[in-house]
Amino acid sequence: MNNNKPIIDTQTVNHIKRWRLILGKYADHHLNQIAFDQNDLRLAQSLDFLYRHEYRQRGLNVDEQDHTKHKGKGGSNHHSVFNTISWLNKTRKLFPKSTFERMQQQAIERYQLHEILNDPSVINALEPNMNSLHLLMNFRGQLKKEVYLAVKELIQRVVDQILQKIKPNFINAISGKKHRFRPSQIRCSQNFDWRATMKANLKHFDQNNQRLMIENVIFNSRMNRHLPWDIILCVDQSASMNNSIIYSAVCASILAKLPTINLHLFVFDTQIVDLTHLAHDPVEVLMSVQLGGGTNIAKVLNYAEQKVKTPHRTIMVLVSDFCEGGSLIELYITVSRMNSNRIKMLGLAALDDNAEPVYDLQISQQLANRGMQIAALTPEHFATWLAEVM
Repeated sequence: MNNNKPIIDTQTVNHIKRWRLILGKYADHHLNQIAFDQNDLRLAQSLDFLYRHEYRQRGLNVDEQDHTKHKGKGGSNHHSVFNTISWLNKTRKLFPKSTFERMQQQAIERYQLHEILNDPSVINALEPNMNSLHLLMNFRGQLKKEVYLAVKELIQRVVDQILQKIKPNFINAISGKKHRFRPSQIRCSQNFDWRATMKANLKHFDQNNQRLMIENVIFNSRMNRHLPWDIILCVDQSASMNNSIIYSAVCASILAKLPTINLHLFVFDTQIVDLTHLAHDPVEVLMSVQLGGGTNIAKVLNYAEQKVKTPHRTIMVLVSDFCEGGSLIELYITVSRMNSNRIKMLGLAALDDNAEPVYDLQISQQLANRGMQIAALTPEHFATWLAEVM
């Protein structure tokens, strides 16, 4: 029996299907030997709904093409099967989380699907994660009033996730230093007393295997701080500081509620905004910042210096990429003066999405030479650093 139809193995079929999903519906006539099943079709519909905007940006009338020259695989592939809200809901289920988040980001940033920004039901359908928070902060000025509450709710959900992760260790580090003569029942790594633990377990030493068997782990309690500290948190809100602003707002909300800390919170670019009255509420802080603009560090440090009452019990925390747009001479003079006045200064470098430090090495080194301690740390490690300085 003669059969002129080529035999295609499973691996080749899957390979061609992947190319069809990458290239879109307009590759159908070149790949017509492959038929989509229902799951393949749903994937193709989701991708076509979003990436038809790429064709449109290149001058192709995709709406006319869809109506007059459509050849779907196993059923209609027309984008009208989706609106934005149904596309979000269905696409979330079709793709891995990381893939969906990238598609969601491209929908807003690259293809300007502004209905995502102007429909409360669409905002509610967004994944509550850092990516969504970045997008909403970047496009906050384009939001309609009716979606304001939906945006706040999503930001609150992301903030709650961050708080749940960092708050216990943050408070534990800040609340007091270790008391080595008073044991604690709180089993926390930061309270671990390795010396006392080794001493208490020496009787369990295994001679044969030359190992110390730990049966009793000892933790230190912490002493409460009684003398208050003034912490002045200056946060750069230029365009490169997205992640740092989010974590700074969360850290500020924790510090603002501690009884032995008086917190001032300033956000700045070339202007300064005092958000001290909102510091306890990270959502309101994030709704108030305006990402973008230049950077004038000297200006905010001079302004913050006026708030100092007790220099030797004041910590000036600068969160920035240290890319100064103002006068470097004025910046260096200001830092030197504050150092001579015994004000403790901490410079916290910006981190990117991968927690990699992004900052001006030359300027930060000059600040370090004049008395500012510089580090690139996650919020948890920042708390430990702050506690050590206090």
